[in-house]
Amino acid sequence: MEESNSYYTRELGARKRIALVAHDHKKKDLIEWAIHNKEQLQKHQLFATGTTGKLLEKALDVHVTQFLSGPLGGDQQIGAKIAEGKIDAVVFFWDPMEALPHDPDIKALLRLAVAWNIPTACNRATADFLMTSPLMREAYEVILPDYSKYLGRKV
Repeated sequence: MEESNSYYTRELGARKRIALVAHDHKKKDLIEWAIHNKEQLQKHQLFATGTTGKLLEKALDVHVTQFLSGPLGGDQQIGAKIAEGKIDAVVFFWDPMEALPHDPDIKALLRLAVAWNIPTACNRATADFLMTSPLMREAYEVILPDYSKYLGRKV
């Protein structure tokens, strides 16, 4: 896109960098989903928070880069990687029925995913749509907001 439109593009490679996160009551669901999508997930570079990463690595027999547990900063670590352009998609099975002490971290992670136009799935149906999209298997040019005016604002 033209710079005057306040957007720019960044290419996501065919091998995506996918962050996988699950709250305690959703870990079983995420692991089952991951096993069902094992063949596709093995083609990508995987990242996860704490225990979820250990469970995924064992279930998928593939390396998973592991961050801290979500409440101990793992959600924020993934958010930072999104802001750095080092995460291409997020699958986050969160529990809508349980308030958690680190809810602000979760909200911040999801806000960054939206701010940086990162495909994000928060339930199994959306994760299925994401993984079966042909765009997950090919390079994709993502349109990103140009935040330079925001960064250069007078405060």
